[in-house]
Amino acid sequence: MRAGGFNLALLCMAWTWSLSSHAIDITDQRGVTVHFEQSPQRIVSLLPSLTEGVCALDQCGRLIGVDRYSNSPASVKALPKLGGGIDPNIEAVVALKPDVVLLAISSRASERFESLGLKVLALEPKSHADVQKVLTKLGDLLDLPADTGAQRVWRNIDAAVSAAAQSVDPKARNARVYFEVNRGPYAASEASFIGETLTRLGVKNVVPGSLGPFPRLNPEFVVRANPDLIMVGSRSMVAMSSYPGWQGIKAIRNQNVCAFSVDEADVLVRPGPRMDEAARIMARCINSQFAAKPSSSTAGQVRP
Repeated sequence: MRAGGFNLALLCMAWTWSLSSHAIDITDQRGVTVHFEQSPQRIVSLLPSLTEGVCALDQCGRLIGVDRYSNSPASVKALPKLGGGIDPNIEAVVALKPDVVLLAISSRASERFESLGLKVLALEPKSHADVQKVLTKLGDLLDLPADTGAQRVWRNIDAAVSAAAQSVDPKARNARVYFEVNRGPYAASEASFIGETLTRLGVKNVVPGSLGPFPRLNPEFVVRANPDLIMVGSRSMVAMSSYPGWQGIKAIRNQNVCAFSVDEADVLVRPGPRMDEAARIMARCINSQFAAKPSSSTAGQVRP
């Protein structure tokens, strides 16, 4: 290579580095502004939805450790597991020397990490709007162009949810649905991100938002609500059978129950980049029960 060409290449590299190494200020959902001299290259994520957000922005390679529940995409399974969001392994996180720790607002570990000199961003999507905002924050943190980063990812998610809604059979419109997120029973109300997706799919959630996003219900509440369709994780199916009076619920009498697999439940209960996949799973469930009702006696355990 000629000297002139070599010098030009060096100048281009220097110019590229200068563009990618400018200081960044990010205000998290606590209202705390965190300063970075340059976009973090070593990231620990202690919330699955944040792990998935970083990867949706094509920056999985910057992750150096995740919480025990982060399992998507498959590549993150090989990363060091650092405990959970509420019980992180503080020493293991510090030993990795991350540029930033991403965790939930509800985590009590923020102050502990900060006292040890680590930078923390608390971000916790709880609604469709939050998912868009958190993706934008992550895009800013990762120093990505908005139009090809967070905005592109959100547009794709939103368009896919709309497409899932269009796929729902008209016969299922306004069907009354109960979605159980965990034994208790704990339900997803109209105010939850799951409830928002159900609304977009054109069905009616029997649990009002006034009870909070994920209220614990008296089983009698669901008996009185008498839903047309029940959506539940397969792990909760046994518990459901013992709830008093539930055998008389319309959905159970008609075997209009979708029992989701563990992998499907992971997708459904995480507000993040896989909300489009969650919408498709729920749409398939709705159609399987109302558009082409199976005649098999196993219809109550459909896994869309």
